[in-house]
Amino acid sequence: MSLTPTILIVEDEKNTRLGLQQFLEAQDYDVLLAENGEQGWAIYQQERPDIVLSDIRMPGSDGAALLERIMAANPAAIVILLTAYGSVEDAVKMMKKGAYYYLTKPVNLEELEFLLKKSLSRRTLEEENRELQQALFREKFDQGDILAHSEKMKSLIETADKIAQSSSTVLIEGESGTGKELIAHRIHKMSPRHSKPFVAVHCAALTETLLASELFGHERGSFTGAVERKIGRFERANGGTLFLDEIGEIPAEMQVKLLRVLQEGEIERVGGTRTLRVDVRIVCATNKNLAEEVRRGKFREDLYYRINVIYLRVPALRERKEDIPLLVDSFIKNSAVANARKIKALTPEAMRALSGYDWPGNIRELKNIIERMVVLSTGDVLGFENIPEDIRKRAGGDGAAEASMAGPGESNLNEVEKQVIARTLAEVKGNKSLAAKKLGISRRTLYRKLDEYGLARELPA
Repeated sequence: MSLTPTILIVEDEKNTRLGLQQFLEAQDYDVLLAENGEQGWAIYQQERPDIVLSDIRMPGSDGAALLERIMAANPAAIVILLTAYGSVEDAVKMMKKGAYYYLTKPVNLEELEFLLKKSLSRRTLEEENRELQQALFREKFDQGDILAHSEKMKSLIETADKIAQSSSTVLIEGESGTGKELIAHRIHKMSPRHSKPFVAVHCAALTETLLASELFGHERGSFTGAVERKIGRFERANGGTLFLDEIGEIPAEMQVKLLRVLQEGEIERVGGTRTLRVDVRIVCATNKNLAEEVRRGKFREDLYYRINVIYLRVPALRERKEDIPLLVDSFIKNSAVANARKIKALTPEAMRALSGYDWPGNIRELKNIIERMVVLSTGDVLGFENIPEDIRKRAGGDGAAEASMAGPGESNLNEVEKQVIARTLAEVKGNKSLAAKKLGISRRTLYRKLDEYGLARELPA
């Protein structure tokens, strides 16, 4: 919910509609108005109000049709119906279809106020319960949102967990596709704010006008197309974390506005005069060197120091090649499930080639390539030939890729190779001919690998 709960009134009688609006705004609610079910549905889709207060009988699309649409879109929605005494029976029927409650006309305002507070309290409890269930699910099934074997990533995760306990602003720098948003999620998940919203804004994708509206919200009529009040991301993230991705792309005027919010902890909706206090932790990310952008006059120095309280740098994938086998294994499993494919293994030669490539697109590129390999594969083992030709060439081919991995990272790949061979042998109950076929290697090579890794001793005679 936003800082101020939003209520949508759907009522064809003008006096009733405006009277309810006046009362609710006096109680510090944000109010949206619709004259019929069609208008109400359009506004609901755009604004997702906290509560819908709707008359049942209206010309055209009535309250029953509106309730059906809302319940189909959001079974947890709170819809309170307004009805004349003669149609109470209809209201009771609609409660069985998902309506929260009903009020008879003329509306008793004290009863309405009590009902609104009760329903909002229920919404808060449901949200807390849902968050708890999600946390329990993650704890039971999630194997970790960040896969890391390298010391660089382990150190980064350790630092992220440590700073999560504070409310300090964080700046995350790193190349595109390195997983900056995952780090931001990690900070939020490990923080005292984890039960509150994590709200992301991709600044580079929005014009200055749209960015202001997204961040701060807007009032009706504040600009062309602003037909209704909009709640901004700062309000939606209240009590939680606001992630500003690609902050280096925001224009100069917006930098000034953002600086003021960070200094004062207050926002104003576009076109509004009312000041709203917000309690939001800011985590920013950029693929640019912001210090260099400051020197070039492209980014405000005062804003830079305001967001750069805690600095984190996410290493490129070429700097953490020890993590490639872990990532590849995870991506293969996820992509196989998503695409209904039965991929059992990746050959050692293929793993060496993938590990020998520099991945200029980082983790995002690796994930996309693995998905492509899974989708286009014709067997249940991914081999060197399944890797796209341009990557095979740029990785230096099979022999060069193997040579490129000699040294510190070799032991990690050998361990993965050993595990793949052991798992394949277990699947075929020790049948070496079948295992060699599934692995895409010769029996002679398999026997050599068994001796090399000491697996021959573990197999039944």
